[in-house]
Amino acid sequence: MNKPYLSNLPKTGVPGLIEHWRTDLLSGFLVFLIALPLCLGVSLASGFPPSAGIITAIVGGLLVSRISGSHLTINGPAAGLIVVIFDAVQKLGEGDALAGYRYTLAAIVVAGILQFLMGKFRLGQLNAFFPASVVHGMLAAIGLIIIATQSHVMLGVTPEPGSLFSTILQIPHSLFSMKPEIALIGFLGLLILISWPLIKSKIPSPVIVVLTGMLFAWHFNLDQDAVENGTSYLVSISDNFTADFYVPDFSKLFSVAFWEAVITISLIGSIETLLSTTAVDKLDPYKRSSDLDRDLTAVGIGNIVAGAIGGLPMIAEIVRSSENVSHGAKTGWSNFFHGLLLLLVVVLFPHLINNIPMASLAALLVYTGYRLASPATFASVLNVGKDQLLIFVVTIIGVLATDLLLGVALGIVLKLMINLFRGVWLRNLFKIYFTIEEQYQNTLIFRLQGSALFSNYLQLKKALLELESGQTIIFDFTEGYLIDHTVMDFLHDFIRNYKAQGGHCKIVGKALETFSDHELSARLMTEDDR
Repeated sequence: MNKPYLSNLPKTGVPGLIEHWRTDLLSGFLVFLIALPLCLGVSLASGFPPSAGIITAIVGGLLVSRISGSHLTINGPAAGLIVVIFDAVQKLGEGDALAGYRYTLAAIVVAGILQFLMGKFRLGQLNAFFPASVVHGMLAAIGLIIIATQSHVMLGVTPEPGSLFSTILQIPHSLFSMKPEIALIGFLGLLILISWPLIKSKIPSPVIVVLTGMLFAWHFNLDQDAVENGTSYLVSISDNFTADFYVPDFSKLFSVAFWEAVITISLIGSIETLLSTTAVDKLDPYKRSSDLDRDLTAVGIGNIVAGAIGGLPMIAEIVRSSENVSHGAKTGWSNFFHGLLLLLVVVLFPHLINNIPMASLAALLVYTGYRLASPATFASVLNVGKDQLLIFVVTIIGVLATDLLLGVALGIVLKLMINLFRGVWLRNLFKIYFTIEEQYQNTLIFRLQGSALFSNYLQLKKALLELESGQTIIFDFTEGYLIDHTVMDFLHDFIRNYKAQGGHCKIVGKALETFSDHELSARLMTEDDR
């Protein structure tokens, strides 16, 4: 069995702290080293003060870690929400950055209330309604936007205001007009991030990027340059941490732009949180399952608090969470320690943060953007099927040409149209037909009639997750029609986890056609819909 006996699972709460504080403190410290520069970078790229991201990570660590339904996730600001927040600041502020910041704080608070209600009404499973190719397309588009905007910061150049495509077209001009010492810091940061995995050092690469940037900033005397030229290339936070707190302004509560920001923040933030938490569960060596509804409720509370004092919205962040797992964390106390260490640094050593060059942070974000939109991501999606690549690319184009919500909606509509084109009946598009019967003692037979799709399988997911462990489940697909990639991916994970808990699973029915050689690609089981 891949799963340890329940008696060997790490304790939670105070007993878990007493038993595992050493490993959790060490992991929390290493995550803190990664989180500090990323929190600053995400804040600046979002149009928020640099302290905003740290505020959010502190709230996520000290508060959310104690009430969440997950075990090893790290809560804080993330690159995936940069585009959403920056757009909200621009639209709501109408040219006034400080006003836009305070209006967006109000939107974050309301979005947190929506997330809290979503968790209380047990809507944590709604992430299943978003096909993997659409989510990957959304994240890849965000990655491209981050690269486009942060490239200018890395070069020490401020682009002319304009659309996203205008910002992209100005990159060649910024290359010719770059400030050499700033560009050197930025490109050195990228070089370190690219080459550091080859060294296989235990020191996190973001730490080396920041330290190198600080050394060169001192060498080039960038703080004096800011005094003389009125342009600062370094991070700036207050010596008194509470002075960086801001209160939200709800005066635009009844405007369309405000509610567009609220819906986008709550929707994208919830999707990323639920997907990240699910992914971290797969990495957990103890194979513990998170309570997604409770986790969403906790993140909602965290966003209410963070937004009320000047912070960015938070999610369960996958990169820091995966590092948390790899460094041996056992419980949510590692998240708590990472937040506590961030608080101590900004209270006791703010002058250290003020020596970090923004070009180093921009390099971290450009690298993050590349990882979201790398050629390997395109190849991975294509490997699942050409239809998945089409949806992926259309989602990217939709996000770049319009906004996140419309781009995601476009990808979902295309996915539904493809399913209809493949012969799925309209009545089967949002309703699934299946039975689960006991064939004999401790043996259940699951029979699918018709199609199992991303748009209709929530009922199936709920029914399977409620089954008792340790039984034999026979999946009979002989009367099925189309099973899409999202459902195949869920069934693959469910069968693996069920077997790890002592159960047995068997699949009956052979696909007449698969849409790629990938083992989890969409497949047709019969010649016509039933």
